[in-house]
Amino acid sequence: MARGPSCSGVEIAVHIINGRAKAAQIEEVTHTRVEALKLRGVEPALAVILAGDDPASQVYVRRKIASCARTGIRSIEYRLAASAGEEEVLDLVDRLNRDGAIHGILVQLPLPPVISANRVMDAIRPDKDVDGFHPVNVGRLSTGGRGLVPCTPLGIMKLLDGLITDYRGLDAVVIGKSNIVGKPVAMLLLEREATVTITHIETRDLPAIVRRADIVVAAAGAPGLVRGDWVKPGAVVIDVGITRVDASDGRTRLIGDCRIDEMDHARAVTPVPGGVGPMTIACLLANTLTAAERAADG
Repeated sequence: MARGPSCSGVEIAVHIINGRAKAAQIEEVTHTRVEALKLRGVEPALAVILAGDDPASQVYVRRKIASCARTGIRSIEYRLAASAGEEEVLDLVDRLNRDGAIHGILVQLPLPPVISANRVMDAIRPDKDVDGFHPVNVGRLSTGGRGLVPCTPLGIMKLLDGLITDYRGLDAVVIGKSNIVGKPVAMLLLEREATVTITHIETRDLPAIVRRADIVVAAAGAPGLVRGDWVKPGAVVIDVGITRVDASDGRTRLIGDCRIDEMDHARAVTPVPGGVGPMTIACLLANTLTAAERAADG
């Protein structure tokens, strides 16, 4: 918790949202439900496909596999060479689609350039699409249906739900229009009856639009884009951006889309790292469990 003056001169307590702690809580609940499902004879299982040798992807996959182990979800990793062709990946997805013991399929992005990510994602069965990227799940999200929700937007809403009980009439500004974060989180906020404005780095007079927001979700991938004077006192700021930059000591560090150090007047902010990132993996596991429960229930 940090304290600082608001623009009106009134001291405001700034809550630093602990994404790691919230993710640990979600994993604990997931573990309990996994054990209950195992008592019914069903072991939730996640298949992870990694094609190529991207170092960041390898780190992300290791974290996901470790998280599966903590929650009791069985994980099966499939490593394909960087030379793997699109048909090889599609054949593997098809095999996993038909395997009743596999409940979730995750294809780690980015894929090698010769492979169409859209074609691969579209090939995953919607009920096993734990990333929530399949067009069927996107359509269910847009209509309030019973699909699997993309992990990062789902994690963002869980963080916001810990602070906000009534979204009706609140102004929410989403910076970033990606299919992975920007668009789905906007739809989730709309479902809560918030008034949502979707913007991006080319939006005219972006600072003025952000200044009226009660909720700011920055997912533009533009380091330090959102300054403190863009944010009104008492706003909740969710920083989704994460970019590795060179530091003055010759090392590298991770920074977000927001200058959180300038936002002492906000109600709550997420740090980078340690904010949204851990929630994404926790929600991936929760989605895998949901897929397994639905399969078990028929």
